[in-house]
Amino acid sequence: MVRLYYQAVETIRRWIHAYRTCNPPEADGNLDPITRFLVITRVCVISMTLTSALIGALLALRVGAFAWGPFLLVLVGLVLAHLTNNLINDWLDYRYGMDAPDYPRAQYAPHPILAGWISERGLMGLILLFNLIDLGILVVLTRLRGWPVLAFGLAGFFLSVFYVAPPLRFKYRGLGELSVFLVWGPLMVGGTYYVLAGNLRPEVGWAAVAYGLLVTTVLMGKHLDKCEEDRPRGIRTLPVLLGRPRALRLQLGLFALYFAVMAAMLFTRALVWPAVLSLLALPRLRTVVKVHREPRPQEPPKDWPVWPLWYVGWAFWFTRRAGALLLLGLLLEWAWPLWGRGI
Repeated sequence: MVRLYYQAVETIRRWIHAYRTCNPPEADGNLDPITRFLVITRVCVISMTLTSALIGALLALRVGAFAWGPFLLVLVGLVLAHLTNNLINDWLDYRYGMDAPDYPRAQYAPHPILAGWISERGLMGLILLFNLIDLGILVVLTRLRGWPVLAFGLAGFFLSVFYVAPPLRFKYRGLGELSVFLVWGPLMVGGTYYVLAGNLRPEVGWAAVAYGLLVTTVLMGKHLDKCEEDRPRGIRTLPVLLGRPRALRLQLGLFALYFAVMAAMLFTRALVWPAVLSLLALPRLRTVVKVHREPRPQEPPKDWPVWPLWYVGWAFWFTRRAGALLLLGLLLEWAWPLWGRGI
């Protein structure tokens, strides 16, 4: 019994490590299937999708339109769509020769195919399975709320697939950042809210833009980290097109724009509590700004989990805090009137 207990604790530790770092624990050779799945699908970044869905749900709760059944369907659908997007990116970049052992994607975490964890055919099978489940969810939600849900779903699928798929390949044309903004902002937040409420309101747009900007900084950070490797491969991300100095200034501008949106929300009284609580993210922003103004280190700091990536780690660190404060603010936005009435 004691042995089983310690085995269970060790297994959970592996899952937590994979979720937090996108990597298996060091020196682990024989991994359990769930740990492999967590690493292959890059579940470590799924918190951004969960936040987008929760923003839409809390906005619906605020107007009394929340329902558990539709929300859980949306949540499962969005999570699977994100995992599918990760798998499609890995598959296509491998197939077209972009992902290689000397490329950052294979260095900061095991590449599913290059690491030998799954075959190309197996990866395609996972993609097909997730898409079929998502299709079923989309049919159910479309029957519930009508054709706008179908429009949200198809728009997200289009942007996710053609992020790397030919002939559009948005990432290769400096449009990847815009695609991510649209998917994690208006489409995920707005789509979740529409499924629950059946309409859209101005405050939904404010929240969608705010969080979309945060997720965009994460992708910008990743593209900043891969700028020198992307340029010779013809991957024309925004940092490649702009050059690293201007891209760094743009990244800081996106952080500033997030707070400008928060100020506008406060000025228009669209969402007061989220705007006020966003000030608590300023200490982290101060650290992030300092990091962006200093030279990138030549060697990874101690316990840095995703080297050779650097800027993306700091952007994700800030986005996680700012996103949590946004959720807390929306929760207070809903609860404050109830508390004032003594309910």
